[in-house]
Amino acid sequence: MTGVRIGSEVRGSKLFEIRSYFVSDYDPTIEDSYTKQLRIDDQLAKLDILDTAGQEEFSAMREQYMRSGEGFVLVFSVTDRNSFDEVYKFHRQILRVKDRDEFPMILVGNKADLEHQRVVSSVEIQQMASQLKIPYIECSAKHKINIDQIFHELVRIIRKFQEEERVWSYKDRRRRCVIL
Repeated sequence: MTGVRIGSEVRGSKLFEIRSYFVSDYDPTIEDSYTKQLRIDDQLAKLDILDTAGQEEFSAMREQYMRSGEGFVLVFSVTDRNSFDEVYKFHRQILRVKDRDEFPMILVGNKADLEHQRVVSSVEIQQMASQLKIPYIECSAKHKINIDQIFHELVRIIRKFQEEERVWSYKDRRRRCVIL
């Protein structure tokens, strides 16, 4: 499964910098990529994560990653209003590139450990998650809080979406009418 991390570049918010969690293949000019084999709900999953944050100058490349992604982690910092506001833009862009009304995504608020610097309220975040129809997890990359949960939830969302796609594809095939 390929997951793509998208969000504004915020110093210290690179959620996937946790090298102990992933095997890293690093190219600092373009992307960070990580691979991890996980056991989730008694099933193995190989998760490839592309971290595309801060690539505003590579927007065409970001769209290429969006085309290949099977799920997306939309990351913002709870201490940066602009990064939160940009989530809407990234969400719309993913749906446009995928030509879908819905797609596997999870909203992640990073820097939860900096409560005293918070500028985005929990109420605002819950409203966004509800409006975008995606789950929300708050984390701290610095203190490794909820990092595992993000990846586990992403895999579950991707699996559910893929299963629903298989069911609809089967139903569509059965509804076709052939006239000879």
